[in-house]
Amino acid sequence: MTWKTDAEKHAQECLPDESCGLLAIIKGEETYWPCKNISVENFEYFIIDPDDWAKCEDTGEIIGLIHSHPTGSIFPSETDKASCEFLGLKWHIYSPLMKDWYSFEPTGWKPESLYGREWVWGIQDCWSLVMDFYRDKLNLKFKKWSRPKTIKEFAIKPYFDKALLSMGFKLVDNIQENDILVMEGAYQKLNHVALYIGDQTILHHVIGKLSCREIYDLKYQQVTKQIYRYDP
Repeated sequence: MTWKTDAEKHAQECLPDESCGLLAIIKGEETYWPCKNISVENFEYFIIDPDDWAKCEDTGEIIGLIHSHPTGSIFPSETDKASCEFLGLKWHIYSPLMKDWYSFEPTGWKPESLYGREWVWGIQDCWSLVMDFYRDKLNLKFKKWSRPKTIKEFAIKPYFDKALLSMGFKLVDNIQENDILVMEGAYQKLNHVALYIGDQTILHHVIGKLSCREIYDLKYQQVTKQIYRYDP
């Protein structure tokens, strides 16, 4: 029995939801490590349980990630490609419907646009959107900083302020184009960032939605608690 057979069986058991797991070298063999999908909408996308990931990491050497596409194509979505680049692991997709596989590796791919991105914590979220803007539009590259494995953990204890100050941003009291706005979100904590792009407009990425432009209206003004400007 190969790891693909085990992954296919797991995918069938998880229907209609997406299955997810890891490919690891355990006792000298490629082994499929089934994981729990903790996404609240696990029929549309997956989030591997961090505890399952940690157990696999303690047991063997992780060399790939596996998940199923219960419906539609076996080919990777934009989120799949972004996740593959972020994790630096080979990616395997299985379709229970088509009974077929598709595999790919990191290639340096990056999203073509800042708009319309799907939200994935740590990969395509409010922070990565802002950082990609600075990289693509202003040719500034910042060192990546680690974040907790779950959004809830970060939402309760965010540290955007420390990260920004360490990267050459300064706290200001007026808004200019390209400033980063730190906003109050869940748990009444400063756990959301947006970019002010001028003309009373912000660019941001909210959980569960696509990245987009929005009017910087009274609602967003009221939850804006800090303004940062790049000043190396």
